[in-house]
Amino acid sequence: MNPDILRFTQETGDFSRMLESIPYAMFIGLECDRFGDDLIFRLPKKEENLGNPVLPAIHGGVIGGFMELSAVIYLMMSQETLRMPRIVDFSLDYLRAGLNRETFAECQLTRQGNRVANVMITAWQKSRSQPIATARAHFLLED
Repeated sequence: MNPDILRFTQETGDFSRMLESIPYAMFIGLECDRFGDDLIFRLPKKEENLGNPVLPAIHGGVIGGFMELSAVIYLMMSQETLRMPRIVDFSLDYLRAGLNRETFAECQLTRQGNRVANVMITAWQKSRSQPIATARAHFLLED
């Protein structure tokens, strides 16, 4: 990640440049909005993200990639330094089918030390109280 883009995003809250610099984010249509100190990530309804056209349901890999990328962006925005975290482990639990509709994700930093950080991610569609998936991501913070 270009440090200038990250600095711009941290200072302005405008995620457009950052997301445009990440090809996968552009491919799946990832969007991000800031509400005070909170970040909400959005995956719009998109036919190209379907894995099961019969239901229709979003591909599980797209849901996982959306959640992992959300955690990386969240962690970069919550750090004081302009360093890129490196994923060590990602554990995902699918709870229900992600139907072909808008999907949201929210991240929570559960632990951050000098070298490692742990982030919990929850994805939902209609209601936060009915998540479609939860995940835990562990990152190595490099200088």
